[in-house]
Amino acid sequence: MTEPVLTPVKYDAFVADIHTLAAALAGSEWQPGFIIGIGRGGLVPATYLSHACGIPLLSIDHSTGIDGFGNRLLAELASQTRDGTKLLVVDDINDSGRTIAHVRGAIREAGGVADNIHYAVLIDNIVSTERVDYCARRIDRTVTKDWFVFPWEAVADRESVLRDAAEVPERIA
Repeated sequence: MTEPVLTPVKYDAFVADIHTLAAALAGSEWQPGFIIGIGRGGLVPATYLSHACGIPLLSIDHSTGIDGFGNRLLAELASQTRDGTKLLVVDDINDSGRTIAHVRGAIREAGGVADNIHYAVLIDNIVSTERVDYCARRIDRTVTKDWFVFPWEAVADRESVLRDAAEVPERIA
């Protein structure tokens, strides 16, 4: 397999993307009670968005696969939506759609109210299997094969970044 093109997302661009999301949210009639950061990639953007909007932050972990930090918390979030709480789930990128599909499915299976949950990402792949409600930028993975390296990932060694990129090879091939 050919090594992917690693494209750094500069800090200033990241902050501009947060402001884009915050403005879109401010212009919406739909307002969340909580912002939910998806670990690992969505935690930093969710924290920044929480500060930009003044909306409290909660987090879940999808990356480790440990039930108590992911699916059990998703079930609790589903309960919150049944009580009328609106949640904005944030991730860094909607690429293949796997993460958002997992979160959406787990909340649905736990009886969550879909209208009370919206999704936001910095970068949305327009050919992803999943749709989001808010995004700062769009890409088309049939054209753009670059692997985006966000500021919080820039401290990782190159091999770690390449391993992450290789998890779903069709994204970058």
